[in-house]
Amino acid sequence: MIRPAAAWQRLRGALGDAGRLRSWSIDANDGIIATAGLLQGFGGAGAGDRLLLLAASAATLAGGLSIGGAKWAEAAAEREAQLLLVEQERAELEADLVGEIDELAAHWEARGLRPETARQVAEELTAHDALAAQLEAEHGIDEIMDAAAPAWEGVSAAIAFMLGAMIPLLITWFVPVQIETPVIVVAVVVSLAVTSLVAARAGHLNLRRALLRTLTVGIGTMAVSYIAGLVLF
Repeated sequence: MIRPAAAWQRLRGALGDAGRLRSWSIDANDGIIATAGLLQGFGGAGAGDRLLLLAASAATLAGGLSIGGAKWAEAAAEREAQLLLVEQERAELEADLVGEIDELAAHWEARGLRPETARQVAEELTAHDALAAQLEAEHGIDEIMDAAAPAWEGVSAAIAFMLGAMIPLLITWFVPVQIETPVIVVAVVVSLAVTSLVAARAGHLNLRRALLRTLTVGIGTMAVSYIAGLVLF
């Protein structure tokens, strides 16, 4: 369970993490596009206010729980894999320390160091933290995921998705059905532009390309869903 103080510290750290902000922007985009696309499909089929509201609410809740559960399961599996590698490397170090130092020296030599320098680096890293040195060199693991990380991944992804989905949901709540479709389209375009800006700046990406990709997916999804609603129903 994530304690409030720990959650706040983790949130503060995540807000300064470009990769995390980009991931949240993508999750929010998913919520916007999925919910808006569903509403456009129902709108094309001639659904009334009550059905549209039910569909938007269900999409927000189910989508958030789905993406949150998927991210939690993915992170939990990754942590379990890391812990397994820790046990394997610890056992190998206990069984053959010299052999593990040789492997580490070979790793650094392959990275461009001279043999004598690579050996010295391997020995010094092993003396400092043998297990950490092996995990980073052989598996690219510089930090073991903590126990609360999978839950944090799931909860944060679910919240990001639901915040995105709330945009078309709130429109369904407060905008008359007669003008709902164009209002949703405009709101989705503006929202996707904002999240694309955040993602592009966080990841130092080309804003124009990021915006074009996101809007293509968003508008395309809504258009296809609306046409499907018209044709199939």
